[in-house]
Amino acid sequence: MTRATKTTVKKGQAVAWKTSQGETRGHVEASLTRPTSIKGYRVKASPAQPKLLVRSDRTGEKAAHLASSLRPLGRTRAPRRAR
Repeated sequence: MTRATKTTVKKGQAVAWKTSQGETRGHVEASLTRPTSIKGYRVKASPAQPKLLVRSDRTGEKAAHLASSLRPLGRTRAPRRAR
């Protein structure tokens, strides 16, 4: 029997996640704890089940994922500055 480990990722950390096209890499931008919309899709985030907002390095698109679906890559990036 294996134990599930809790994934801890921080803002700016590089992560990878699985998609139907293969693996995608990006960076964590924020933790979502309230319902919100991304690209017209409703994200059901809550304090009990937070989602992480990630941005793809390849396309720049945003997505929301559970921390358990992300694989930390170890490198971090400074948060982007507002223009």
